[in-house]
Amino acid sequence: MAERKQYYLFANWKLHPARLAEARMLAGIAKKRANRCTQVLTVICPPAIFLAELAARYSSHRLSFGAQDCFFEERGAFTGEIAAQMITDVRGQYVLLGHSERRALGETDETVAKKLRAALAAGLTVVLCIGERERDEEGRYLAFLEGELRTALAGLSRQKLGKLIVAYEPIWAIGKGAESAMSAHEVHETSLFIRKVLRERYGEKAAFAVPILYGGSVAPENAATLVRDGEVQGLLVGHKSLDPRAFGEIMATLDASL
Repeated sequence: MAERKQYYLFANWKLHPARLAEARMLAGIAKKRANRCTQVLTVICPPAIFLAELAARYSSHRLSFGAQDCFFEERGAFTGEIAAQMITDVRGQYVLLGHSERRALGETDETVAKKLRAALAAGLTVVLCIGERERDEEGRYLAFLEGELRTALAGLSRQKLGKLIVAYEPIWAIGKGAESAMSAHEVHETSLFIRKVLRERYGEKAAFAVPILYGGSVAPENAATLVRDGEVQGLLVGHKSLDPRAFGEIMATLDASL
């Protein structure tokens, strides 16, 4: 029998919850449900101020923690920033970089590239977020995605790809109902395009070793289809990750159907 794959389920809590007590509650529930899974690794990315305590108290063989962003310098006069090494020192293992909400605040592709190199140097696994604001019939959005990907990976060696995950989040599909998510067919087409860009730079074997996630209006009713038929290796979930019932259903659905 062929060995079953491992799939990733990332929770981006964004600027939620408002209180540490609620964060503990959510993490505790997630840990119990994640530990029942055999094929799904769950990663929670809480607000940075909660990361140290949650990672120390709730990390397990099926639940890990990461940050929502990091800076590209190790230290210095950078008020409000968090260095990649600070994340690893509090047991964070992952970091989201290039999220559309960071880009909307002015973050450039070049800045994402600098952050990515710093995070990898610190030993973090990077979830590189890419995604178009709108999808045009002429396919110009593909050139946009390729530009985000190539700029972020400029100068990155093949050896570093083992710590890279690519998350495709079409901006127009984020934060809506399941009916607004991309179809699994569209997800598959886009994942193939991302593989093509990676293959042209790093070769086929390396390109197919990079996990690809989908994010954008993920819900219990579409999670398994998006992963299975979209042929991606996991999901990046936003607001549904703060709903214990819904997030638990997504975990269980993925684990049972893959």
